[in-house]
Amino acid sequence: MSDQELPACGLYRTTREVAGVPEGRLVYFHNHGDPGPGIYLPSGWKGNRATWEERGHTLPDPNDGSGLETVTAEGFYRVTEAFHCCEKHCRLFESEFLVQLGYNGSAEPILFTPEIADGVFGIPERGTRIDHDRIAKLSPLKVAMRKDSAPQEGPSNGILH
Repeated sequence: MSDQELPACGLYRTTREVAGVPEGRLVYFHNHGDPGPGIYLPSGWKGNRATWEERGHTLPDPNDGSGLETVTAEGFYRVTEAFHCCEKHCRLFESEFLVQLGYNGSAEPILFTPEIADGVFGIPERGTRIDHDRIAKLSPLKVAMRKDSAPQEGPSNGILH
């Protein structure tokens, strides 16, 4: 791969070991870091969104972004067509539901269903894992955010996009 073929900065799942990070992990890829392109592992979660470790793992070959599979961005979505979380039909997500998409450390998608209680909009800390193919039934929403509370879009060391 050439430099132009590196993936965009964002969320990915490793499809093989990359820079010492095992296959099947949620990572943030930063394609123009110093000393070079690298991946960051989650250090925790805040508001159902991953926060990232301070120090990443530099790619052994700075021109090789293979081994990374794009995952859909974390955030708020509208359910466009009713679906069950999985083949077992554990949980039904009805059409037009508002949901928040997040991931666990294994890059498995999790849906959180916001609720209103006593006039207050709340987002639960626990969600429901869904099969990857169910994400196709979600449409991203634009949500206004206060400048001082906007979620971080990358590693916690101040790399923002």
